[in-house]
Amino acid sequence: VQTVESGGGLVQPGGSLRVSCAASGFTFSSYGMSWYRQAPGKERERVADINTSGGVTEYADSVKGRFTISRDNAKNMVYLQMNNLKPEDTAVYYCKAVGLVGWSDYWGLGTQVTVSS
Repeated sequence: VQTVESGGGLVQPGGSLRVSCAASGFTFSSYGMSWYRQAPGKERERVADINTSGGVTEYADSVKGRFTISRDNAKNMVYLQMNNLKPEDTAVYYCKAVGLVGWSDYWGLGTQVTVSS
């Protein structure tokens, strides 16, 4: 199992960024996917979920209306489009398969998103 996050960077408040996750080593289309983030000194939090087909999504209240999760099962990719970014969105962002037996402790390297003027 491997997840490789990319697309992070430095963006000004109010700006947009799309982060991507390439997944491998499991049947991607059979698993829901989630995006998490971890800010310095804080616990990791889940920000968005998507079901296997992409037809059902859920968001943390802190990002609802600003972030959009999507997936491409043909490419084994999951995305997080982030709009109207705020300084409090600064964190390392990770993707994770939901309910992958035996891999609950696995995390990729993540991608750093910094929102600052």
